[in-house]
Amino acid sequence: MKLSWKNLLLWSLPAIIIGFFVWQGFFVSTSNDVNNNIASSRMTYGRFLEYIEMGWVKKVDLYENGHTAIVEAIGPELGNRIQKIRVELPNSAPELIAKLKTSNIDLDAHPIKNTSAFWNLTGNLFFPILLIAGLAFLFRRSNNGAGGPGQAMSFGKSKALFQMEAKTGIVFDDVAGIDEAKEEFEEIVTFLKKPECFTAVGAKIPKGVLLVGSPGTGKTLLAKAIAGEANVPFFSISGSEFVEMFVGVGASRVRDLFKKAKENAPCIVFIDEIDAVGRQRGTGIGGGNDEREQTLNQLLTEMDGFEGNTGIIVIAATNRADILDAALLRPGRFDRQVSVEVPDFNGRLAILKVHAKNKKIDESISLEIIARRTPGFSGADLANLLNEAAILTARKRKDFITLNEIDAAIDRIIAGMEGTPLIDSKSKRLIAYHEVGHAIVGTLIKDHDNVQKVTLIPRGQARGLTWFTPSEDQSLISRSQIKARIMGALGGRATEEIVFGNAEVTTGASNDLQQVTSMARQMVTRFGMSNIGPLSLESEDVNPFLGRGMSASSEYSDEIAIKIDEQIQEIVRECHEKTLKIIQDNRVVIDRLVDLLIEKETIEGEEFRKIINEYTSVPIK
Repeated sequence: MKLSWKNLLLWSLPAIIIGFFVWQGFFVSTSNDVNNNIASSRMTYGRFLEYIEMGWVKKVDLYENGHTAIVEAIGPELGNRIQKIRVELPNSAPELIAKLKTSNIDLDAHPIKNTSAFWNLTGNLFFPILLIAGLAFLFRRSNNGAGGPGQAMSFGKSKALFQMEAKTGIVFDDVAGIDEAKEEFEEIVTFLKKPECFTAVGAKIPKGVLLVGSPGTGKTLLAKAIAGEANVPFFSISGSEFVEMFVGVGASRVRDLFKKAKENAPCIVFIDEIDAVGRQRGTGIGGGNDEREQTLNQLLTEMDGFEGNTGIIVIAATNRADILDAALLRPGRFDRQVSVEVPDFNGRLAILKVHAKNKKIDESISLEIIARRTPGFSGADLANLLNEAAILTARKRKDFITLNEIDAAIDRIIAGMEGTPLIDSKSKRLIAYHEVGHAIVGTLIKDHDNVQKVTLIPRGQARGLTWFTPSEDQSLISRSQIKARIMGALGGRATEEIVFGNAEVTTGASNDLQQVTSMARQMVTRFGMSNIGPLSLESEDVNPFLGRGMSASSEYSDEIAIKIDEQIQEIVRECHEKTLKIIQDNRVVIDRLVDLLIEKETIEGEEFRKIINEYTSVPIK
């Protein structure tokens, strides 16, 4: 870390002050206590007078203006050896000097050496000057308008990163998989570069664009591409940087940010994670946050108040648009809301091509294979996937990334790190039956996702795993598909019941049963897939911390609640019975698959289906 002389002075100032006091105290204490170590013992004044009368005192040295005496005495009590003794003298003892002269005792007086006078003068002059100079330096840095850790008093200054021409190193060609969102922003960039194309027909530049999407879908990356393409001043700040512990600081920072933006218009202001400051006002347990609400009110005013913000485009990103204040979302503030979704197959393929440019991937691997095996992955997930595969390749000292590293990286991202393989025991056989039960039910049911592989290699908290490859479109799911998933989740528990008996059923299916109950409940209360009828009886999200659902009573009567429980039990019971029948009818192939799984520890989906086809009359693809 490179320090300038200003920073060095700033950090060394406290050390200088402390060192000065220690140094000054050292010299003063040295000059005042120089006599402390002369005498090895002490004597009272009365005993000192007795020693004079007995003729034992030979010499007296007076110090500290006659308040302290160092006496040289010799006598039987002192072992007939001359010893130096310290005596504290009273303030007024005029007879003492006379008695010493009468007894012919050698007397000497030592004046105080004022060695601390120089240091007292230095402290009185130099230290105040140093302190005033340091404070002036701090105030000067706090008022220079530049952000930094030395700005002790610049609470109200905006912390936005300003770039006249943002050189992020990212352009639109580097953004893939979100073509619709990219088209929206390409239009805004065109508006900034060639506004006459739009103003000729009366069009106005949008005041704000809100990017909404799940984490990792590329919202911030898209903002960086806008900055790299627009060639206009670019301000970037996080929503959390507006809020401080001091009341009014957030609103002051908003005013300062838009003041600077107006001075550099036309420009772009990017606010990342705007939900940190734009949350709904007056909600939550205990009411709202005054400081945050003042900051939000100031932001609303700056975006669309009496003065307006002509020439300023505000781009914000969030993954919690549902908690934003309604006044912030209306046209005039955020005219457009751009949804950035998880990419489809073509989007994932385009993203993989972008991130694979600097990766050494084996020529035999097609990116289309990786794209098909990663449904539901966001852009950040895909970038992390290739990076993890590259790390594994380097760890194995290979020259190119192969399919084995890709598979291992996918497993690690989804399920966690690989654990220690299980030893051949009763526990391993039980886990094998459990996982084969999931896989064979999922394979034999028509509407279930295809099995990708079955493994006994532990990952994360799971001692064994069955991987399914979901279909591309997961937005619409039929009743038969949900029931197929319930039966697939019950496959492991049903296999334990058939093979080992009810008395030997384990807790391994606890997570499966949670998923089964959740899916069955959603069928009844949200999707209208039960005998109760096409009714939505429960909302999707009820969050009391947002001020929702706190005082609301149940959305249905007790009678309906009883029917809901009955329907959930009926759905699960029906699926359980069908699952048990599938396991019973295919016990022979299950035993063979379990023996093979224990031997190999992993069975790929194609091999799994090939073995099942040997025992079934209807071919399975």
